[in-house]
Amino acid sequence: MIQSLLIANRGEIACRIIRTARAMGIRTVAVYSDADATALHVRSADEAVHIGPSPVRESYLLGDRIIAAAQQTGAQAIHPGYGFLSENAEFAQAVIDAGLIWVGPNPSSITAMGLKDAAKQLMQDAGVPTTPGYLGADQSPAHLAAQADAIGYPVLIKAVAGGGGKGMRKVDAPADFADALASCQREAASSFGNDHVLLEKWVTNPRHIEVQVFGDTHGNVVHLFERDCSLQRRHQKVIEEAPAPGMDAATREAICSAAVRAAKAVDYVGAGTIEFIADGSEGLRGDRIWFMEMNTRLQVEHPVTEEITGVDLVEWQLRVASGKPLPLAQDQLSINGHAMEARLYAEDPIKGFLPSIGRLDTFDLGEGCRIDTGVGQGAEISPFYDPMIAKMIAHGATRDEARETLAAALDDTAIWPLKTNAGFLVKALEHPDFIAAQLDTGLIGREGDALMPPHHPDAEALADAAAALTPGGVLAGFRLNAPVRAEAPFLLDGETVTIAFDPRGGEADPNHEDVLIAQAGQVWRLAPWRANGGAGGAASDGAILSPMPGRIIAVSVAAGDAVVKGQKLLTLEAMKMEHSLIAPFDGTVAELNASEGGQVSEGVLLAKIEKAEG
Repeated sequence: MIQSLLIANRGEIACRIIRTARAMGIRTVAVYSDADATALHVRSADEAVHIGPSPVRESYLLGDRIIAAAQQTGAQAIHPGYGFLSENAEFAQAVIDAGLIWVGPNPSSITAMGLKDAAKQLMQDAGVPTTPGYLGADQSPAHLAAQADAIGYPVLIKAVAGGGGKGMRKVDAPADFADALASCQREAASSFGNDHVLLEKWVTNPRHIEVQVFGDTHGNVVHLFERDCSLQRRHQKVIEEAPAPGMDAATREAICSAAVRAAKAVDYVGAGTIEFIADGSEGLRGDRIWFMEMNTRLQVEHPVTEEITGVDLVEWQLRVASGKPLPLAQDQLSINGHAMEARLYAEDPIKGFLPSIGRLDTFDLGEGCRIDTGVGQGAEISPFYDPMIAKMIAHGATRDEARETLAAALDDTAIWPLKTNAGFLVKALEHPDFIAAQLDTGLIGREGDALMPPHHPDAEALADAAAALTPGGVLAGFRLNAPVRAEAPFLLDGETVTIAFDPRGGEADPNHEDVLIAQAGQVWRLAPWRANGGAGGAASDGAILSPMPGRIIAVSVAAGDAVVKGQKLLTLEAMKMEHSLIAPFDGTVAELNASEGGQVSEGVLLAKIEKAEG
């Protein structure tokens, strides 16, 4: 059995692995970059090794440094977690060649399933149904456009080496294909070092169903049932659940058996996930579910499977990597209740889900859920890594019970000064279609503003906060024999608001210059009004500011160009994602301070648009 383990990852998954390893009596070694020197996974491990600067290409993606750290500390095995090097066959082989145990599938299995085009062909040969599309080697834009025409719009462009929602673009019309292809290829090259793509037919009413599989070195392969990951935003999973609602026994048998066949086709060992796309227009049916891809690693959403099966998947990984057989046979596995997971991100839904970077001065997560996180109060959310700060997982006897528990915990979450998507997640969980399990991957995109959290707290919360900031005895604007009422300006997150309140309704605390209002998973700061307290330059005055530190990867205009409202001006790469900066109104580019490849910091003026007259 493994006695010492190095975790080649960071954040919540590193902490998750350390937790199970410690319970099994296994010594743990963490690795960290400059930005993570005081991170929770570093403090939780028995030992930690510094492996480089903050950018992932200079630290967490350097396999030789990670292997050296394992050898230096006497670790027997390396667990890659998810992301980073977890699906890198060359790294897996290098670990094995160094005489260490690789906690994952054989490198040959990673290679076989790592490129989506080759994997689809392999699945077709194994009798696993796949979606119609183009898997060819000719990657010329003209040929790909012709293939898209032949498939029929809408089509989905997918990076063959992609994952995590990156390197994917839905294209609705031929006129949009060239721009979407270029953007997809740029993102794929940046994230995966491979800009090759495949094309798939966009399925009507698509549902994203995946099956957890597990194999060992003794020839055993089992499934641990399915998960539904249909609630997505821009191909990124938002809420996952298990089992899939509306899944009958016959359809479950069809999809899970196909997943086991897929795993056996590549002699799979360890934890893996077979992802399917289902046409949900007529409910879930076995003949309308197609293979999409295989993830040869532990998934972000693995906790929902653990909650309904009672299995610790990380423990199984470590046992299988040690040469042990699977702890349970297929007929010993069963579903117990329902589980849901929400991914809590440091991002601002009101500002287009831009990542929110900085220190977590307040970090208070709601109760009643399992919490998997890699941060705590006082931690820094840096621009170098994915901004997910926690996974909140609820289990209940029924789907409604799990959903209500998760929504209540998110509603009670209070994080400051960073913005989070907690309010958005509550809205999603309480949407009538989600409650009714009328799911498909386009739900969030269709509903748009209906899922946005409120811009302001409600009037009662504002009045209570205003009263708490106002010393008693303020009578400005009062009339004799009239209800005691005051109206005064305050600053809500730097924006001037006028609040009607009863100054006798609360007791002002002279030691506090502001109060925090927590409501529906969101937090706002209310402060007394000051003439110089307003927010700075915004796009409303034509100033296009960098919303966060990043790199300019495309400049679509030149100084002097005429632009129309909504036109893309610049593309910023930050937090491993592309962000388009657009014109706020019709006008002219009066100033341009950005060049392709340039690094920019938050708040820098990138462009200035002069509004068109009339």
